[in-house]
Amino acid sequence: MSFLAIKPLLRRAAHLSISLAFVSSVAAMPTTQAQAQSSNDFASSTQALIADAEGAAAPVAPSPAAGVAGQDSSYGYHDKSITSHLTFEGGGGANAPIGNDLHSITWGGNFTGGVGYRFTKRLSALIEYQFLDNKIPGPFAADAGAQGGHVHIWSITADPVIELFPAKKNDVYVTGGGGFYRKVTTFTDAEEVEECYYFCVVGTENVEVGHFSSNQGGASAGIGIEHSLGSADMGDSKLKVFAEARYLWLDTPKYVQGVELGGTELLPVTIGLRW
Repeated sequence: MSFLAIKPLLRRAAHLSISLAFVSSVAAMPTTQAQAQSSNDFASSTQALIADAEGAAAPVAPSPAAGVAGQDSSYGYHDKSITSHLTFEGGGGANAPIGNDLHSITWGGNFTGGVGYRFTKRLSALIEYQFLDNKIPGPFAADAGAQGGHVHIWSITADPVIELFPAKKNDVYVTGGGGFYRKVTTFTDAEEVEECYYFCVVGTENVEVGHFSSNQGGASAGIGIEHSLGSADMGDSKLKVFAEARYLWLDTPKYVQGVELGGTELLPVTIGLRW
């Protein structure tokens, strides 16, 4: 066969090869695009997972209501500062004789002050100073050969306070303790005295004619109520008004120099502020 006869056949074979190559490339295009789309989807999913992980690990900013770190709404009891745990009180009221003191002491007044440490929102302990001033009944003073007199008692005691409902605005607490007490019983007589300034005036004055004193231990126990004075405008205010009644017993001698003084039992009632 001559070359001229083969040449048309070669031309047709070349055209057929080119056609087949074009068809193959067209058929492969969707697959390539699908692979590219799949790669893009995988990359997007990976980026989304990384972003979610970073978002979960990011710290959440505390809300304003959460307060300062290391504190809570219970007056900062988790704060390491000692001053944040200090508590104070001051008040006054009346005290009534009971038991053995009914014949030797009348009604009187008292003053109470204290400083302490608040261990938790429920438990605190106070060092208290108290001064009580009572009169002596006329018949008892007459038996001692005097016209009148008074009884002064001062003390320094350690007294825990347990609050029963510390989260409430109105709370109930129990308290009690003991320590050192000094009792001074003074008898007096009224005597005439003359006082002169621009002119002279004659009057009477109670003059001490005798007294007895004793140092001893004592104890008290009582119950009280508190009302919180804090509000939203004042923040976490610790200020409270309280009212309490205690039973007080002193280990005083019953007889001093032949005079029967009896024991010492009183019921102090105190109203004041605690913060």
